[in-house]
Amino acid sequence: MTVSVRFVLCETSHPGNIGAAARAIKTMGFNELVLVNPQTFPSDEAVARASGAADILANARVVDSLGAAIAGCGLVVGASARRRSLQWPELNPRECAAQALEVAHSGSVAIVFGTERSGLQNEQMDMCNALVYIPANPDYSSLNLAAAVQLIAYELRFAQGQFEPRQEPEFGPASADGMELFYEHLRRVMLASGFLKPDNPRQLMRKLRRLFNRARVDEHELQILRGLLASVEKPAQNQVVDSDAVADVPDSSKVSSNRKVAGDD
Repeated sequence: MTVSVRFVLCETSHPGNIGAAARAIKTMGFNELVLVNPQTFPSDEAVARASGAADILANARVVDSLGAAIAGCGLVVGASARRRSLQWPELNPRECAAQALEVAHSGSVAIVFGTERSGLQNEQMDMCNALVYIPANPDYSSLNLAAAVQLIAYELRFAQGQFEPRQEPEFGPASADGMELFYEHLRRVMLASGFLKPDNPRQLMRKLRRLFNRARVDEHELQILRGLLASVEKPAQNQVVDSDAVADVPDSSKVSSNRKVAGDD
């Protein structure tokens, strides 16, 4: 079950970011959005950017102070893409998610995001237990508000272990004995083609084994590989048979004689 985490947006200036943030938290299974003095809300643009998460917007609480937004929370974490000159208890996104889930079992949690232009103000930071620092390119740490919300929401979902069940493989893994037969076949074809030198094999077969071991070939893929080798091997075998047949015919007189005998029968 998804825990209750409150996503708080402070003084958002662009309504599209509110809609995008609503979409971000819904895709990760959350639904609690609190807006502190948004510049424009409600907004058709917010609904358009929410792209199916209009219910999150409809249920969003609008308050006039950060204090009202975080009332009753046992843990308040402010999000920042830049480090502050005044040292503050700092978490990375994964640490933030772990602590938030721990507290959420017995109390409410709020993740607070500042304005698009300047982030959290010092007075807002004073109300946070810690900051979650989102590492970004130091030469360009301008992280979109909705992108920051999405990142934290994803880490919270990841920490809960809420993953889609893995798809069952269509085919089982190739067996060890099946792979050995394949390696024998591969070696035979490489020798016949001249690609593998019997007097100087070096480490080629070992490297190929390493490659296929890393790939973890399944039964169907192994059949494809064996079929490919067989298709390469067959023309070569036919060519050998044809040349042998020609070599067995010493001269034209013998061919004529053989034809005569065949005709007499």
